[in-house]
Formats: sequence, C-alpha cells, structure tokens
Amino acid sequence: MRKAVVIGGGFYGCSIALYLAKQRGFAVTVLETAPQIMQRASLVNQARVHNGYHYPRSLTTAARSRANYPLFVEAYAESVVRDFTKLYALARIGSKINAKQMESLCRSIDAPLVRAPREIRALFSPNTVSDVYIVEEYAFNSAILARKIEAELLAAGIDLRLATEVVAVEQGPSNVQVTARRESEPFVFDADLAFNCTYCNLGQFTSKPTEMAQVLRHELTEIALIEPPDELKAFGVTVMDGPFFSCMPFPTAGLHSLTHVRYTPHATWDEDRELTPDRILRENGRQTRVDWMLRDAQRFLPALERSRYVRSLYEVKTVLKINDGNDGRPIMLARSPPYGRMFSVLGGKIDNIYDIIERLNGEDLAA
Repeated sequence: MRKAVVIGGGFYGCSIALYLAKQRGFAVTVLETAPQIMQRASLVNQARVHNGYHYPRSLTTAARSRANYPLFVEAYAESVVRDFTKLYALARIGSKINAKQMESLCRSIDAPLVRAPREIRALFSPNTVSDVYIVEEYAFNSAILARKIEAELLAAGIDLRLATEVVAVEQGPSNVQVTARRESEPFVFDADLAFNCTYCNLGQFTSKPTEMAQVLRHELTEIALIEPPDELKAFGVTVMDGPFFSCMPFPTAGLHSLTHVRYTPHATWDEDRELTPDRILRENGRQTRVDWMLRDAQRFLPALERSRYVRSLYEVKTVLKINDGNDGRPIMLARSPPYGRMFSVLGGKIDNIYDIIERLNGEDLAA
C-alpha cells in the first residue's frame, strides 16, 4: 500500500488525510505539533461559513464560496450554527461597492439577499450606513468540528501523531523522508508522498524558499472576543467594503468575534525563513487593539458601545500576494521540486477544502 504523510493537523490537513485514505487508497500518517488537532488557524478565525457575500470584488472567490457553502453545511451539519440573523451593511462613505453592485453580485451567484426591515436598519447609524441586507451565512463551532474530524480519522485507520514536530523533509526520486521529533526523540517517516498543510509555515520545508517569498504574505492578526449587548446577540454583522469591521457569533467560546480590516492585522511581512510566523507569534507583545476596533465600529453600529471585551486570540494569517488588489482568496496546490513528492497546500477559507479536493482529483498520485 502506498504511504502518505500529512504535515499539519488542521482542518485542511485532516481533510486531505481522509481523502487520501478513503478515496485514493493510501496509508496515511498525520503529524501535528499541538496536543490536539485544529488548534491554530482552524480555530482562530471568524468561524464564518462563507456564502459568497464577502468577496464582491473577486467574482471567482464569491462563486466558489457559494458553490462550496451547501457542501460544508451538509457534511458538517452538527458543527454549523444557524441561530442568528446575518446582516451585511454598506458604508455610506469609503465603500468600494454600492448597493447596485452588491445586488448584482448576489444575483450572479444566486445568493439570497433581502433588504432589512426598518427595525433592523434602526440599529445602524444612517450617517455612516447606506444599506442593510439580510443574508444567509452561518458560523461553525470549531470544537464540535474537530471532534467529528478526529472520529473520522480514527474510523479511517489514519495514524494520528500529536505533539509531534516536523524538522525536515527530504525528497528522493522514489520516496520522501519526513523527520520529526516527539519529546526530543527523533524518528523518520518514509512515504511515497508528503503534504505540507501547515498554512503559515508552508515556506519552512520547501526546497526553493525564494519562490515562496515571491507568492506568500503573512499577517499577525488579532480576533477580539466580546460579549455584545442584548440587542445585538441575535445578529452577525459585516460592514462592506473597505476598512470596516465584522462582528459575529464565535460559537466555540459562546461569544462574538470582532475583527477590523484596519486594526486586526498587527504586522505584515513577506515569507522569510528567518522571520518565521511561529517566532513572530511567540515574540509578539499581544497588546490588544480592541479599543480602536470598538471605537470605529460604534460609528456604524452604536450599540457596540455597550459591549464587554473578554479576551483576544492571535494567529498568523497567510495569503497569496496575487490577490492584494481584489481581496480574493484562491487556493494553492503545488508540487515541490526536485521530484514533486511533496505538495504545498494553502486555502484561504474553510470551504476552500472542496476546491483542493477537486484539484487533487486531477493529480496523478501514483507517479
């Protein structure tokens, strides 16, 4: 039986492991640094199940989100949280799109969109918000999702190694060797293929780091967790499309997340092996910007003034530089030279996993 090693036990790594075992017949080992799966970017995000609305300036990303949305909702129904009303508001000043463009996008991808009634519009300041829509967009509970995924890994006979750090990957013409360590004890996995699903650490095991530096950009990000006032607890809100904010349920903590286009990123840098994301995350002073986020968000949604800040989550977000101008979030699936026995995998959103699987269906994994 052919063997595959998946580096990274996030949602992507685990999903690819399941695909390789169940659909391509591989014996699969998953190596994860943390003591549990899905504890990094799979947990520290907006917990949004995208349905296309968030990407009006990237029709391709919007259309793919719309197509993948029902697949995720059906496959992971127990983790999907639907008990809130999702609102998209358009800023009166500074938005890169207007109502006509928003409505046109939703028609083109067949995404539900209705104008909010007066009592909901009254939550927003008419001085800063021009239009408010009710949309269909859910959240997901990462803890429940992780439990389901871990059960699926066990049922599929996948070898899951937790608290295991990968230190090197070496490709040969007929195999790939992955060196890892657990509690300082090194060991080597010999496999036919390896899949680097470490998200922000993709550049650490490539044979051509300069190429990764040309395509990857990192952001040190903060997600503030707040307890909103009673009148906002039943809503998720995103203000479009520019340097604005989102505030929506974060089911894993029973709170709301608050993120801001301007204040959520604390630092931005291009891929650099010397400036590793884990180092930046470890050395960051973690001074919250929640006050700045709240002060600006209150201009649009005044009731946020009565929110209670609880804590913040910090993580490194990685994107492709090619989308700096349009905010799109495409995938990357690339075979690494010299022998193509390691794949580097990057997806911008949780639903992108279906695009990755579609691409893998077209790959010759027997070579």
